[in-house]
Amino acid sequence: MPKPFNLQDKYFKKAKKLGYRARSVFKLDEIQKKFNVLELGMNVLDIGASPGSWLQYTRAIIGAQAKLIGVDREKIEPLDKDTIIIQVDILDEEIEKLIKDNQIDKFDVILSDAAPNTSGVRDIDHFASMALCQRVIKLTDIFLATRGSVVLKVFQGSDFAKFIVFLKKKFKQVNIFKPQATRGRSFELYIIAKK
Repeated sequence: MPKPFNLQDKYFKKAKKLGYRARSVFKLDEIQKKFNVLELGMNVLDIGASPGSWLQYTRAIIGAQAKLIGVDREKIEPLDKDTIIIQVDILDEEIEKLIKDNQIDKFDVILSDAAPNTSGVRDIDHFASMALCQRVIKLTDIFLATRGSVVLKVFQGSDFAKFIVFLKKKFKQVNIFKPQATRGRSFELYIIAKK
């Protein structure tokens, strides 16, 4: 009987070996090495943060004194005493108040690895992904610092090009990137936008 896919996956094995909670950490690692979005002392908001591997990676770079908040509708096991976890759906209006309750006015970086529950129907999944991306961008209007950066996961589809045009009006620099750690069959991309 063949092993489940993830047990054969080199990134899955590497994540377990290094103590990370998920293989997705290597996508952020590639983004960081190429675009240098995270630096020591930066305050970071991580949306779609479960199970917490991006939080682990981010904390190691920004240091213990910087503010780090992870948001997800799924439960995230605590990481350290300084990382704040908020369990809420990002489409819920309450998210804005919950973030503000932590006395952080602005974030230097907003990360989003958020993805919808996939249906297997590419168009449906694309539009659900776009709804999440639009919500993240609305949150950047409130919480992103003037010279801040945002990293967004998006599923490719018919509205993708129009969304890039929209982002180029809001951000000074917009890059599209597909990390090698992304599974070959996936149609996800990452957008790295800087003010």
